[in-house]
This record gives sequence, structure tokens and C-alpha cells, in this order.
Amino acid sequence: MKHVTSINAVTKPFTGFWMNSAYRIPLRAFPLVERFVSQDSAVSTPITEMVVNSLITSHANGASVKAALLSLWRAIAWDGATAFAPSRFRRDGGKTWVSATLGEDIGRFAFRTFSAPFSPKSKGKHIVMARSTNKIGQSQRQKLIPNPEGYHHNLMHSIVLTVT
Repeated sequence: MKHVTSINAVTKPFTGFWMNSAYRIPLRAFPLVERFVSQDSAVSTPITEMVVNSLITSHANGASVKAALLSLWRAIAWDGATAFAPSRFRRDGGKTWVSATLGEDIGRFAFRTFSAPFSPKSKGKHIVMARSTNKIGQSQRQKLIPNPEGYHHNLMHSIVLTVT
């Protein structure tokens, strides 16, 4: 929400376009904590929460780093106001997970940073992935859950680093 110009309190579900048909996801496709069961249709349910997500912020896709040089992976994570559990980075083409250190918790609705040191040993292209998990066990996905509008896209973020 960018700008509030008015608030209208209603006693029954709003039936406007955005809430009645647009901001919906396939029924039972996502692990929701809170739902408005009374607003479910035969095929969809309203979006009631934000899924866990994160992005690598320290390196762009295709960036170059020096072999054996100590560097730092950094990322940001967010979700629907649940505290974060330690997040991880994946390296070596997906074989190894590295635990990350969480940054300062500045509030339940704020982005949360996480980071981990790394020192690539071998030259070549390496896939690095970030995955966040919150305190109630929800994590980013490895496979996309298809849905017509594309909501809740929270695949693990991955980039390719070139080690020289």
C-alpha cells in the first residue's frame, strides 16, 4: 500500500476486483498460517500473508571474484512478520550449505540481513544460492508453485559467480 486516502470499514467481505478476484492464490497450494476460510472459492483463497523470501545483495549475477580471496556473501530476507531462523548459502553447485549469521533484528516487519564469509578454492563458474527460513519453519522453495497470477514466487535466489 502506497497511499491511504480513505478507510471504509465494512461488515462483510469486500467484493471489489482486487480483493474478490485478483489477489488470490490456488486453494491449498501454499502452506498458509492464517486464512479467511469464509472467502475461499472452489479453486482459490485470498492472499493473507507474505511468504519467506530473500535476495543475494553482495554480488550481481555474473560477478567475478578472486580465488582464495576471503569475501563476504550478504543477503536480505523478509516475510510476513515472523522472526527469522539462521539462513544459509549454498555453494559448490548445490552440494554444500553454509550457515549464515543473522544481522540485527530491527523489527518484525523489517528486512533482516544475513551474511557468511567465503573463500572460493577453484576457478571457474560457481552457482551461489541463498535460502531463508523463519522461526515457524517456512523456507524458500526449490521448485515454483505455478499459479495464474504469479504470486508467492519465492524460489531460492541464485547467482553465477566467476572465480578467477
